[in-house]
Amino acid sequence: MLHTLRLANSTDIPALRALIRASAHTLSAGFYSPAERDAAIEYVFGVDTTLIADGTYFVVESITVDATNSDASSRTDLCGCGGWSKRRTLFGGDQHKAASDPLLDPRTDAARIRAFFVAPAFARQGIGGRLLQACADAAFTAGFRQLELMATLPGVPLYTAYGFTGLEDVIEHAPNGVHIPFVRMHRPLASPTLVPSPHP
Repeated sequence: MLHTLRLANSTDIPALRALIRASAHTLSAGFYSPAERDAAIEYVFGVDTTLIADGTYFVVESITVDATNSDASSRTDLCGCGGWSKRRTLFGGDQHKAASDPLLDPRTDAARIRAFFVAPAFARQGIGGRLLQACADAAFTAGFRQLELMATLPGVPLYTAYGFTGLEDVIEHAPNGVHIPFVRMHRPLASPTLVPSPHP
């Protein structure tokens, strides 16, 4: 099995939507109630198509070759997604965004780490860390020296392991009345290399 990383494109959108729903439903269990998960999926989580258009959203694919088949056929599975942004929006899919999403100034602003989701079957296989490193590399090359994100509760340990610190607890008030907790986090970016803690 080979994991490959590439930029997402518009043809990935249906698969990304399915991955995000599956990830949120399964990997958020124990962190969010069913009502919180459902509200987050409907009103917050989703594909931000601006990230795809900007070329700042990545996917990791798993390629499995069937060696028992004489044609050496292969199967490709989408196993994770995540990106960074040079725009003001901090979190949320298209359904959550304001119409205006202005560019950030890399001299003073923090690049956004955005929309990280891993397919349940590929959890705890280093997918999140690989995506995070790709984002840090790209943001650093673009001139940013700070990173900021809005973490889901199950995402906090990953980001903490990679040097992010919590700035504030945030409650998202969904239109259906459900309150969804998140954590806004920040990290300086002195170099493009992120070294995880040995004890995430």
